[in-house]
Amino acid sequence: MKNLLNEFKQFAIKGNAIDLAVGVVIGAAFGKIVSSIVEDLINPIIGLLTGGIDFSDKVITLKKATEATAAVTINYGLFITTLINFIIVAFAIFIIIKQLNKLKKKEEAAPSEPPKPSNEEVILSEIRDILKTK
Repeated sequence: MKNLLNEFKQFAIKGNAIDLAVGVVIGAAFGKIVSSIVEDLINPIIGLLTGGIDFSDKVITLKKATEATAAVTINYGLFITTLINFIIVAFAIFIIIKQLNKLKKKEEAAPSEPPKPSNEEVILSEIRDILKTK
């Protein structure tokens, strides 16, 4: 049992697990921001362009509600909202990854410091310089 707890502790403390946890938290917050952008900014503009259509109210009723049961509907308006949300998230991630790749290429292309000469090369250079002066 102690061995299992030690292995779990090592796993939980590793950077990968912590990075994953941070990514999930930031992803959830980013999802809320994107949902707000879609619902509060983009959908009203689309509604204005389409003559005031509110997608969230758009449904196809398969079976009307009765006193005993709720209505059976296909909520295609909510689907459209979710689809727009997905497109915005995918585009935002695409732009972020594209910028990160540009930065990575710049780092790789940046000239690095030339390697320092070995002790043998330094000594041979000194000998060469002494011979040149004689």
